[in-house]
Amino acid sequence: MNAHHFGITVRDLDAAVAFYRDELGLELIERFSVSGEGFETGVGVPDAEADFAHLDLGDARLELVSYDPQGEDRRGGDVNDAGAKHLGIGVESVQEVYDSLSDPVETLSEPQTTASGSVICFVRDPEGNLIELIET
Repeated sequence: MNAHHFGITVRDLDAAVAFYRDELGLELIERFSVSGEGFETGVGVPDAEADFAHLDLGDARLELVSYDPQGEDRRGGDVNDAGAKHLGIGVESVQEVYDSLSDPVETLSEPQTTASGSVICFVRDPEGNLIELIET
């Protein structure tokens, strides 16, 4: 068994793609739309249509998806909230990625070295989702 993709539902697909591509350097693999009875039934949303973008995470894909109709807004949250989720992206240098981020990108702190020796930095994407940059 292996990881295929990690999915994040977003409201503004163009802004999300721009963030992950331009700020974090992920390569856009493809964009596509899905609708129809099989999709509606599969996701459990009547009349569902969705636009997708797949970005390259190395051994897996990041799947960004924007639904019509859109569901409840559950953005934000803190990393220590029960049920909180974050996407961990391995990078060669957290400091270099941090230094290259544009001003509007929200960060929780500058890069930090944890007691285990990991160098990390948390940022938020345009939808408020938490992204952990970790040095690999």
